[in-house]
Amino acid sequence: MTEIRRIQDADVAGKRVLVRVDFNVPMKDGEVTDDTRLRAALPTIEHLAEAGAKVVLLAHFGRPKGQVVPEMSLEPVCQPLADLLGEAISFCTETVGEHAASAVADLEDGDIMLMENTRFHPGEEKNDPAFSQLLAELGDLYVDDAFSAAHRAHASTEGVAQLLPAFAGLAMQREIDHLVAALEAPQRPVIALVGGAKVSTKIDLLQNLVKKVDILFVGGGMANTLLHAQGVKVGASLCEKDLVDTARAILAAAEEAGCKLMLPSDVVLAKEFKPNPDTRLAAVTDVAEDEMILDCGPATVVALSLAMEDAKTLIWNGPLGAFETPPFETATVAAAEQAAKMAKAGELVAVAGGGDTVAALNQAGVADDFTFISTAGGAFLEWMEGKDLPGVSVLMEVEGVDA
Repeated sequence: MTEIRRIQDADVAGKRVLVRVDFNVPMKDGEVTDDTRLRAALPTIEHLAEAGAKVVLLAHFGRPKGQVVPEMSLEPVCQPLADLLGEAISFCTETVGEHAASAVADLEDGDIMLMENTRFHPGEEKNDPAFSQLLAELGDLYVDDAFSAAHRAHASTEGVAQLLPAFAGLAMQREIDHLVAALEAPQRPVIALVGGAKVSTKIDLLQNLVKKVDILFVGGGMANTLLHAQGVKVGASLCEKDLVDTARAILAAAEEAGCKLMLPSDVVLAKEFKPNPDTRLAAVTDVAEDEMILDCGPATVVALSLAMEDAKTLIWNGPLGAFETPPFETATVAAAEQAAKMAKAGELVAVAGGGDTVAALNQAGVADDFTFISTAGGAFLEWMEGKDLPGVSVLMEVEGVDA
C-alpha cells in the first residue's frame, strides 16, 4: 500500500486545520452515553492544539438527510469533549457560510471549535463540489481522523481533501497501520476467523480472504451454507441454500489459492432458539431434520486453538455461534480467550473488527488483550474485502494535493 500523509509531517502552527472526526456517539435525552469515539479523537486534537493550530472539528450525527434536525445537533457533544480535553471548546451553530467563516477567523492559535452537523447540508452525502469548496474555504489544511467514515465519499471525508493538503490523524493512522500489518504485510502464517449469520453479507470478504490468508475458519450460520454445499445435512439450521453455487465457488477458490478452509467438526444443537434450551452435542454429520446448529462444539474449538498456535497473525470478524443467546456463546468466548492469551504473550498479532465481534470480545472480557480492535464497522469490513476506501485513498502520497 502506498504510504499515507501523516500530521506529524505537517507544519500546522498558526494554520486553520479542518479535522474530520467521528462524533456519531450514542446519546439519550441529549446526554452522551458512551464517549469512546470522543476519546479516540483526543490525541489528534491535542497534537494539533499544542502545535499551535486553530482546530476546526467536522463531524456528522445521525441521519438528518440534508435537513436541519435540532435533535441531531452536535452541540451536546461539546461539553463532554471539553471535559475530556480539560479546556474550553467553542461551538459554531453553522457548518459553512458567513457565520462559520467569522467564527473560524476569531480563533486564536491552539483554540478548538466544533462545527454543527455536516449532514444538515444536502451537499455532504452527495459529495457536492460546491459544498466541499465552502468547507475548504474554512481551512488551510485538512486532517481525517475518522476511519469509520472512510468508506463514504462525502464532502467532509473525500471532497474537501481534494482541495486542501490532506493528512491522516493519529487515530486514522493507528487503524490503517494495524490493518496493513494484518492483511497486506502480515507475519505468516495468517489465520482468519469469520463468523456471522449469512454468507450473503460476506461473499466479498470470503473471496478476498482466501487469496490473502493461509487458514480460513468459517463459523456461525455462514458455516451451515458451506457445509450444505459439501453435502452435509444441516437440519433446521439457518442456511442460504440458494447460495450453494457461490459457496462451492468459495471452497474452490480456497483450494486453488492454497488456503486451508476449516469448518466446524462438532456442533451444539437445539430444537428451539431461545435462552438455555435443551441442547445436544453431536458431530456435524449427525444433525436431525428438526435440529438447529447454534454453536461450535469443543472439538472444533480445540482444532481452532491449535491452528492459532501455529499462526503469527489472526484476523477476526464475526462470532462462532449465536453468542447473544446463552449457552451459545461458549465457542466464541473460548476462542477469544485463546487468541487474547497468545496476543498478550506476544505470540500472535490479533486484529478484530465489526460490531458483533467487538460485542463478543467485550462479553468474553478479553478485548483489552487483543493487539487491535477496530470499531469502524463498515469501513473495516470493506477494507477486509479488498475495496478502496475513498477517505483513505485521498490521503495517499500519490494522490490529492501535495503537502
